[in-house]
Amino acid sequence: MTRAPGTFTVRPMDPVTDAALVYGWVTHPKAAFWMMGDARPEDVERAYWAIAAHPHHDAFIGLHEGEPAFLMERYDPAEVELKGLYEAEPGDIGMHFLVAPSDTPVHGFTLAVITTVMETLFADPDVRRVVVEPDVTNAAVQSLNRAVGFEVIRRITTPEKDALLCACTREQFEDATTGAHR
Repeated sequence: MTRAPGTFTVRPMDPVTDAALVYGWVTHPKAAFWMMGDARPEDVERAYWAIAAHPHHDAFIGLHEGEPAFLMERYDPAEVELKGLYEAEPGDIGMHFLVAPSDTPVHGFTLAVITTVMETLFADPDVRRVVVEPDVTNAAVQSLNRAVGFEVIRRITTPEKDALLCACTREQFEDATTGAHR
């Protein structure tokens, strides 16, 4: 797989120092699926303080060449977001990601971001499967999900949206990104 150039890393999000940055990302028109377009700066800060305080939800800032470039959330789908909407399995982890808006897009950048997110999640040996719930109308993220090995389980309805429940095992990810299991 071709990957956008550069080094990608991930660090914990700090609601105090990162809220203004994240506010600009989640309220941008390209982030419509985050459903925060009308949020005020204090709403975003409050939301990320709540995530920081939650025992089953974390937020991270992704860096490209040391500069903030994406947002990543990790959560326990049996406790947050998908609780009661599917049969959680041991080793499941949920995630969301958002690439910062850019006036100069780089070919392959978003694929490199989701690959970094998945590598970060699978770096935890207890994670067996990543579970996501993209909006049924979000064709771009569905395409990215397929590119890194996600398969659709079924359509679900959450309080916020109609979604596709999708999952990707470690083996599916490795096969999709490196061909390791071919």
